[in-house]
Formats: sequence, C-alpha cells, structure tokens
Amino acid sequence: MKTPIHTISGPHDGSYDNEALSCSTIDITAPQNGEPHGGLRGSNEFILSDSGKKVTEDDQTGQLNLWLQRKAKSAFSEKMIKKRLPILRWLPQYNSTDAIGDLVAGITVGLTVIPQALAYAGIAGLPAAYGLYGSFLGCIVYIVFGSCKDVPMGPTAIASLLTFQTAGGNVGKAILLCFLSGVVELLMGLLGLGFLVDFVSGPVSSGFTSAVSLIIVTSQVKDVLGISAKGTTFIEIWRNIFSDIHNVRVWDTFLGITCIAVLLIMRIIAGLKVGPADDELKSKNHRIINKMMWLIGTSRNAILVVVCGAIGYSFQASAVAPFKLIGDIPPGLPSFKAPPFSLTANETMSGTEESFMDMVSSLGSGLIVVPLIALMENIAICKAFSNGKPVDATQELIAIGLANIANSFVQGFPGTGSLSRSAVNNASGVRTPMGNIYTMGLVVLSLLFFTPYFSYIPKASLAAVIIAAVVFMVEVKVVKPMWRTKKSDLIPGLGTFIACLALPLEMGILFGVGLNVVFILYHAARPKISVERLTSPGGAEYLIITPDRCLIFPSVDYVRNLVTKQSIRQSLPVVIDCSHVYGADFTAATVIDSITQDFARRDQPLFFYNLKPSVCAIFEGLSPADFVVYYREEHLDDLLKQRAYKPKEVISA
Repeated sequence: MKTPIHTISGPHDGSYDNEALSCSTIDITAPQNGEPHGGLRGSNEFILSDSGKKVTEDDQTGQLNLWLQRKAKSAFSEKMIKKRLPILRWLPQYNSTDAIGDLVAGITVGLTVIPQALAYAGIAGLPAAYGLYGSFLGCIVYIVFGSCKDVPMGPTAIASLLTFQTAGGNVGKAILLCFLSGVVELLMGLLGLGFLVDFVSGPVSSGFTSAVSLIIVTSQVKDVLGISAKGTTFIEIWRNIFSDIHNVRVWDTFLGITCIAVLLIMRIIAGLKVGPADDELKSKNHRIINKMMWLIGTSRNAILVVVCGAIGYSFQASAVAPFKLIGDIPPGLPSFKAPPFSLTANETMSGTEESFMDMVSSLGSGLIVVPLIALMENIAICKAFSNGKPVDATQELIAIGLANIANSFVQGFPGTGSLSRSAVNNASGVRTPMGNIYTMGLVVLSLLFFTPYFSYIPKASLAAVIIAAVVFMVEVKVVKPMWRTKKSDLIPGLGTFIACLALPLEMGILFGVGLNVVFILYHAARPKISVERLTSPGGAEYLIITPDRCLIFPSVDYVRNLVTKQSIRQSLPVVIDCSHVYGADFTAATVIDSITQDFARRDQPLFFYNLKPSVCAIFEGLSPADFVVYYREEHLDDLLKQRAYKPKEVISA
C-alpha cells in the first residue's frame, strides 16, 4: 500500500508557497470552496481574438488564424521593420561628420580588400577576377541590412578555403555555392536559427581558426616556391610540396620571402608612435607623422602589390619573366545573370554534363558548413567591436545571406565579414555601414580601369599578402589563459586543431563539436554533490545531500549510488535538498521511485526539501511510495515525529 504524498508549505497542506506573490492582495494560501491556492485558476477554455470573437481550445483553424494575425502584426510593426532594416535607424541622423569618417575608412579598407580579393580567389582555386566580383555588390546589400558598422562584406581566407574544399576549384559550382549558402543563411535568419553558432565553443573555434590558418599558409607555400602542389588537407599539401620540391624557382622564392619580410616590417611600422606617450602632449608634426606611419602600414598590401606589379611589368616588357604572374584578368564589370544551375560537359572536370541535383550532391555538407562558418566569422567580428552591446545573430544571418545571394548574380563566391578588414575599418574611424559604399566604389573602379595591369602581379607577392595576414590568426595566445582557467578545455580545442589538419574542414569542426558535447554530457553525468551532517531545530541529527543541477538520465545513477552509499554509512534520516534541481525526466522519476522503496525497506526516513512543483509533478507521475516533500526547515521535526524514527546502529559501508 502506497503512503500518501505529504507536501508541506505553511499552515495548509497541498500548496506551494511562491514568495514572489507575498505582496499580493489575494490570499492564495487559504482554500476557497475546497480548492487550493485561494481558488485561483487560469482559464484554458477559450481565448479572445482582436475582433472580440472567442476562439476555443478545440478550434484549430481559429487558433492558427489567430497565430498568423499576431505574427503578421508583429512582423509589420514599426519596431520590427527598423530591426530588420537597420538603415532606417541610422540614416535619418546621418551627417557630414559621419560621411567623412565613412569616406576615410571606406577608402582605406578598399586599398586592403583589392589585393586580398585577388589573393583569396587563388585560395578558392578560382581565377583572380572572381575575388573582385564577390567584393562589391554584397557591400551595398549589407549597408541596408547589416547591423554592425565595422563589417566590410567580401571574401575571407576561411570562406575561400571552404569554397575550394567544397567546389574543388570549379567556377560554376563556386558561384552556385555562393547562391545556395546565401539561401541557407537567409532561411536560418528567418527561422531564428542564429543560436546554432552557440554550439561552437570558444576552444573549438580557436582550434578551427588556428588549423585553417596553417592550411592557408601551407596552400600558399607552393606559390612562394613557384611549384605546383595541389591538395585539400594540410598533410596532403605538404606531401605534394615535398614531392615537387626539386622544381623550386629561385626568383619566386626570393620575391616571396622578401615580400613577407617587408609586410611584417610595415605591420610593425603601423603600430609605432613618435613623440610623448600622452596624446595631448604630442605636437602637430608628431600627429601627422604617426598618421602617415599608420596609413602606410595599413595600406601595406596595396603598396606591395603595386610595386610588385611594376616589377612584373618591367620584366614582362623586356621579354624576360622570372616570376609566375597571375595572368590576364577580363576588364570591366561582370555580367549580371543568374548563377549556373547546370554544367555542360566542357565545364566539368569529368567531361560529363551535371544537372542541378548533381551539382548540389557534389557540394555535399559544404551547403551547411559554409553558412555556419560564415556566421561564426561574422558574429565574432560583431562581438569584437560591439562594445558590450548585444549582437543580433538573426539579423546578421539575413544580411550576409542576402549579400551572398546578390554576389552570386555577379559571379562571386561565398564571403562574409573579414576580421582583418574590420579592424582596419574600426581603426580608420568608420561611423556607419555606409563605409561599404566607398569600398565598393574602389573595387568597381579597379575592375573598370586597372584589370589589365593586375595581370602583371607575381603570384609570389599575392601569396606573401595571404601568409602575412593569416599567420596572425593562429590563436596561440589563448592557450595560456585557457590553461589557467580550465585545463580540460584544451582537449576539445587541441582535438579540433588536429582533426582539421588531418581531415576535411567540415569533418574536423564536426569532430570538435562532438568532442565538446561529450565533455558537456560528462559534466551533466557527474554533478557536484555536497553531503553534510546537520541537526534539526528539535535536536535530531540528519544527513542533507545537495546536488547542484537537474536530475536527468546521465546523472541519476551516479546520484542514486552516492545517496545509497552515504545513507547506509551514516544510518540517519536523509534530506535531499532540491533547491538547485530545476528539471528532471522519466529516468530520474523511476530512480526516485526505486530510492524511496529502498529507504522504506530499511525503515530509514527520506525527505525531499524545496522541490519545485514542475519537478515534483514529474516524480509524482509514477506514484512513488513514501515520497515526502517539505518546503520549510522547521517542518523536518514534525515529519520525523510522524515517522517515529529511532536511530539505528551505524552500518559500515
């Protein structure tokens, strides 16, 4: 026969005291008409629509119409429109100061994005022009929909490498990947799935970024050495480099190493300051010199590419070309047309036609990985420059999704916000996303007037631009603080790093996320449990056991074994303090039922203190015997008297 459940709270049984309602004028502790909680009940019979019509619980059509009305009203409210079109928030207040700041920042970023775009196209395995194609139309889209002023939309090192691993250097597939990635990002934004990036923890993100940086550096070593070494993974590329090492070109190697050294020196120059340490004490000449040094250091990529292009042109004119050049770039803007949804036999490496489904199948997991990594990059930038303000991941998904869709119509490949260009943008004093329009203007001008000269740029110089930029993305600096705070976080970070070097990137980051989930489940299965021997107000000794988290299936057996071990060893009444137990499941309910039966057979009191009603309802679902809950400490003595408990001799465990 099952003992009735005793739920004690205040002077009346059967109610749970909510201290937050202590100031209410309604006495919810006194039964009214035989009902607990003062007879206070919520109605679930019907809800009232805006038109005044009652919609019953069974009226599914009415419920759906009401939900659609609410969603439509919310979607077209002024607040939501300004949230989804951020330009409406800042454009009415736009002034001349903002315009000057955006102009300076936009031009500075433009001088950075042009050489980077040419170089990143090489990482993606595409002709150099396609880097520029993906660097201008998306900027306009981001001005309207972007929520972060510091983000310059365009190709990035990580997105370019993922494009190469997914599309394999096929132009048509890379453009289609840009379109489909944008569609996926847009759908994720409309469905509010920006939270998915939260599943990629800091250590996993650091391991992934560091591995990608090394892979990108490795992929450019071949251009510095002037050899051909293809591959998609770190190990594969190095294997091919060593197999072709006997074909090293001396002049390419010399130029590449020299360019890397020059870029690193110019990077240092950008951070140097002359004059007194206090800015207020600096003279006008000091400020001019510092600004010039910063501008030269910031524009180092553009300066280097122009100088190397001039060198390449001089050798080309004399019919002696010791360097490998990037080759002809078609002049003018790309034609505006839909991305390719099929490929002819001449456009595929296999020599057979591919339908849309064949192309999608060949892109595989890249259709999910590329959008997620693009979001991760963009959110990292937004958080870095948000000054503590919340970042709207949903809006950023919509912005970069629409930008990639637009870029696909001008033959661009997938892009997102670049951390290095964002740092330049921020340091240049950008005020609003309007800075993107000046960056776009420089890219358009270069396509219209300067593409014939780009063909003389040596490949080694572009490789140097990439190496000097991404080598600082290797996040060695996070290892020391991670070691000091929580050493176990190094395991998923290091595991992701190694997996991304040895496997395709999508497999590597999936391995890292999986490893992180294993750690989370392990911690969930091993909650911290405190065990104390206390004395009640009436002088009775008892054992109080306090788990620090919810009781769910990975942890319940661990908790059960500890409770059983301690209760047998101490031979005292046991109180399980459930103050921190905010959730439970069916497995936990079955274990609680079993525990109460074990205690009942030993005639040893077991009580549950401060169990939340929602959790209590789960435990009551199995109608456990001798299941006793109380909510005030002074009631423990009353419960012990009811049980007439007499301590037994201590049994050694």
